[in-house]
Amino acid sequence: MRKKLEPYVGKKACIRYSLGRNKYEKYQGKIIQLFPNLFLFEEENGVTKCFSYSDILTKTVRLSFKDF
Repeated sequence: MRKKLEPYVGKKACIRYSLGRNKYEKYQGKIIQLFPNLFLFEEENGVTKCFSYSDILTKTVRLSFKDF
């Protein structure tokens, strides 16, 4: 999973994070750094969040890399 995200480091992305019971949070920003078990995402307002690759595999986090 980490190797698939390497080309997108520094590019604009949108994250849709599932909170359960049909509740979602959306973040727009960019992936700033990759680690063996997680990656860092910086929102447009400067807030940094971290997500694990297992969140992507379990579809808790959905990534999209479209032009905004």
